[in-house]
Amino acid sequence: MYRNIFVALDGSDCAQRALDEALRIGAGARVRVVLVLDTTALSSFPVSYRASMAEEGRRTLDSARARLTEAGIECETELAETRNVTDSVAQCLQRRAADMPADLVVMGTHGRTGLKRLALGSVAEVFVRRSVCPVLLTRASKDV
Repeated sequence: MYRNIFVALDGSDCAQRALDEALRIGAGARVRVVLVLDTTALSSFPVSYRASMAEEGRRTLDSARARLTEAGIECETELAETRNVTDSVAQCLQRRAADMPADLVVMGTHGRTGLKRLALGSVAEVFVRRSVCPVLLTRASKDV
């Protein structure tokens, strides 16, 4: 049984499935849900857009907290940000998971391949390659 479960959210369907898995296996555990804002990617957008992305992130985290609390699972949420241009979402998630410290990380993966994966990258892949604890990856249904 896991005692400290870390869930990475990004607002996507596959991330919601990760939260579903945490709900399924999280009885008796403490769950930390983190959503990372990539400040470098958002730096070229107007301040109002960045503020709306942060607000959307907080709403996603509030929804996750409500679901976990309703299920009787102890939880905490965090809206984190990348530090600088050399920092990545995966690195930020790794720091937050290490700070917990997590026994298990649950995160979604879009399962992209080919040019889409090359262009968009894979936070999950980078995270898994460097993880020092077990990682459970979930995917959205094929029609998403």
